[in-house]
Amino acid sequence: MGLVLAALLAGVAVASLAIARTGDRVGRRRWYRGLLLVMAAAGAAFALTDATWLLVLAALTGTVSTEVVESGPFTSLEQAMLPSAADGDPTRLFGTYNTVATVAGSLGALAAGASALFDVEPQRLLLVYVAVGVGGAILTVGLSEAIDVGHAAADGQLTRSRGTVRRLAGLFALDSFGGGFVTQAYIAYWFTTTYGTSAEALGVAFFTVGLLQAVSFQAAVRLARRVGLVNTMVFTHLPSNLLLALIPLAPSEKAAFLLLFARYALSQMDVPTRQAYVVGVVDPAERTAASGYTNTARYVTRPLGPLAAAPIMQASLGAPFVIAGALKSAYDLALYAAFRRLPPRWSSERAESGVD
Repeated sequence: MGLVLAALLAGVAVASLAIARTGDRVGRRRWYRGLLLVMAAAGAAFALTDATWLLVLAALTGTVSTEVVESGPFTSLEQAMLPSAADGDPTRLFGTYNTVATVAGSLGALAAGASALFDVEPQRLLLVYVAVGVGGAILTVGLSEAIDVGHAAADGQLTRSRGTVRRLAGLFALDSFGGGFVTQAYIAYWFTTTYGTSAEALGVAFFTVGLLQAVSFQAAVRLARRVGLVNTMVFTHLPSNLLLALIPLAPSEKAAFLLLFARYALSQMDVPTRQAYVVGVVDPAERTAASGYTNTARYVTRPLGPLAAAPIMQASLGAPFVIAGALKSAYDLALYAAFRRLPPRWSSERAESGVD
């Protein structure tokens, strides 16, 4: 199991890096279609075999993601493609994009739980990857050619924005490392160990978390219009980190869940704004590379958090909450210091044209 999980994480990072290097040369639509078909094949392997070598090979494709939002190499391509459908600021599109992903993921989790009521072998449920992969590949035929036009010359290279992307990648790596201390599995374990919380209660709680995230994405779009992307990212993320650090100090299970819900109502507002900001501070021809490199930085450091948290939990079960809050707060402050004066390009263009 450890080998397969390691291959899953490694595959996501490698595939994202490959997209950063070759996404525009091969073509975004072609890459996207190929990933979906590979996902179908990888899902079939997970659904139909127990052979470890085949499961590791399927995992290394990077197409079987462990996340609902920011799901591996698909996200790098989608972040680069979405702005082509926007007239200027694509933040609203990123808000809708993440909302749909979160709601669909929450419904998928409920469907997976409901399947226990039927006489279906759990492994066979992964055949849904085949249906989704093939269906998605068919839908890519309708994607506009504008997604690829004018970007082939970039060839995965960063020119004007290389320094900016490097700094962003470093900061995102720190944020992702901090987030690794408080994975959903750890949170479930903490509630079960501390309060004896049932699996049914945790299922409802995480479904509620998904709905709160979906609402927060839409709130982030509206807030960003008023105060800007960086301010929205930082000023919603900082209080969420404080709430995160307070969870192990909660006097009761109910209070702990309320802190958790309040935290997730704020913590994910930086997701659509961060995605929009990355594609907004680079040239259009650099978007695939910028998305790929910054996402790779997140995927590489994310698994290090649980590894670092494991021995710390032996001394204090609640310590990872505090450490995660501190690391993610450091990320927020560093991001604000480094990028508060660098607006996305469409903001500069709007200011120059005098458009509000």
